[in-house]
Amino acid sequence: MKKTAILFLLTLPILVFAQESNTENNSVFNQFSNNLSGNLESNAQWYTNDATLGPFEDPLSQFDVKNEHVRVNSYLRLDYSFLDNFTVGFQAESYEPLPLINYYPEYNDTQIATYYANFRNKKLDITAGYFYEQFGSGLLLRAFEERQLGLNTALRGGRIKYTPTDYIDVTAIYGQQRIAFDVSESDIFGIDTNIDFTKILEIKGFSRLNLGLSYVGKKEDFTAPIDNVDPTNIFDTTDFPEMINSYSARLDVDFGNVYFKTEYALKGEDVSFIPPALPGTGVIEGKYFDGNALLFTAGYSKRGLGISTTFRRMENMVFTAERNAADISTLEFQFNMQNVNYLPTLTKQQDYSLANIYIYNVQPGLFLQNFGGQAGEIGNNLDIFYNFKKGSALGGKYGTKFTANFAYWALLDAEFDQAESTYTAEFLKFGKRLNRDFNFEVRKKISKNWSSIFTYINSIVDKGVALGGNLGTDGNIKSQIVIADVTHKLGNGRSFRIEGQHLWTKEDRKNWVGGTLEYVASRRLAFYVTDIYDYGNDNEFSTETKAHYYNAGGSYTKGATRIAVNYGRQRGGLLCVGGVCRIVPENTGLTLNIATSF
Repeated sequence: MKKTAILFLLTLPILVFAQESNTENNSVFNQFSNNLSGNLESNAQWYTNDATLGPFEDPLSQFDVKNEHVRVNSYLRLDYSFLDNFTVGFQAESYEPLPLINYYPEYNDTQIATYYANFRNKKLDITAGYFYEQFGSGLLLRAFEERQLGLNTALRGGRIKYTPTDYIDVTAIYGQQRIAFDVSESDIFGIDTNIDFTKILEIKGFSRLNLGLSYVGKKEDFTAPIDNVDPTNIFDTTDFPEMINSYSARLDVDFGNVYFKTEYALKGEDVSFIPPALPGTGVIEGKYFDGNALLFTAGYSKRGLGISTTFRRMENMVFTAERNAADISTLEFQFNMQNVNYLPTLTKQQDYSLANIYIYNVQPGLFLQNFGGQAGEIGNNLDIFYNFKKGSALGGKYGTKFTANFAYWALLDAEFDQAESTYTAEFLKFGKRLNRDFNFEVRKKISKNWSSIFTYINSIVDKGVALGGNLGTDGNIKSQIVIADVTHKLGNGRSFRIEGQHLWTKEDRKNWVGGTLEYVASRRLAFYVTDIYDYGNDNEFSTETKAHYYNAGGSYTKGATRIAVNYGRQRGGLLCVGGVCRIVPENTGLTLNIATSF
């Protein structure tokens, strides 16, 4: 806790300088504060014992949690600009006395986590230190931060962006991926270029015609146990090739009302791990497997209408900074750590609590020995947007907004020879269905002060995907959800919102009901109370007994500062942020969030 306080103390002089600068124009402090920017965020939770869920226990056995019910994650970022073209900065992070549960356990200290120095002018952008980057859609490379999941895959090294003209740019990178307060033992390097042909050729009729090319290489000195069915020999080891070379090409075309984007990626040959529950351990000896991915998006839009569809096929596309992180038995795999590329789930991201119970999680990996084999996924996502005009029969006085979404995802159709540790996958053939999701939403302004949202969701998802475990072994979960959300504006920034939800299913914990009451007292102050309850759960032998997952809290915002307090129960299961998902445990407690920027 003492270390956490350091982050707050570090900001005090900065905030004082900023206040003093208002009365000391042309002072040194004024110049300093004008060039300084940053933000501070702190998330604290007091985990409590729960009469229904049981006593608080950290799911990670390596933590002694007897006296660690209070935990705080804090982040302080500072950036300072000078001499027109230069910026330096750092991010300090504190996880004291331990990180919040659901976070990678190596986040367990207070340190300067990242730092950088940057030079930028019209043609050059050079960074030394830690940096974030994405090539194309991220099929081969994306270094990013997502604090809610505890992910930070920044690269420590160097990046150069060169833009010699307005129609071409080139980016070169080299670095080691951040892993908590350390970096990976592998070297990641790459080059990416984008060419705008609409400017080169002055083509009429095209709003955009861009070509992108990428290369990503990874070098790792890797020695690992090899698989052996003889348990007395499982510690035999072998060396593997150091280099993995991967390539991608993409095309982005926009005709105005019609557009499409496509990207194809080839991932270099790598090893495959044996699931730990099977005889033997380590990797498959003498077998190397490459991967590939195809992404295609097309759309049409005009005033009041939009249609967009995305198709994606991925085969053996798990790409990690260190090969061991691709082993499903490791904490790195369970916490989505060390992913070099970005492969989000391409289904509609829902905002409501019941809509996020039985959801799909992306399946890009190759598992040769996993219940008959798994090579990757294939599927499609379709979105339709339509606005009914004001004054029409369905539009009414204020108009009506309608959106619909359909998604279908399946395993790649593939044949596996587990005795020889080989497989063959069909390129465009769907295998076992993993997810089918249909939903629509109607947004309707009823009057000047009343507005409503109605949502319907009908989904089928494999139990192994939604609840964790092996795919295709326990059947599916079929569910229907209806949601009604009504807001009443009271004037002067005040409003009242009421939301009701219901989920029907015959599988797992059966039917759920949920609701939310929210009162916005002003533009600064808001309160809410919410609850979901699995009233249909009739399995007395289940470890997941009937429970109200209630939450009550509020927030206060002034300028760039926000303070939020919440007390309640967190339902366990898949947690997804930005299409990235992982399993989180249930917990109960008091949460305090403070965030400010300057």
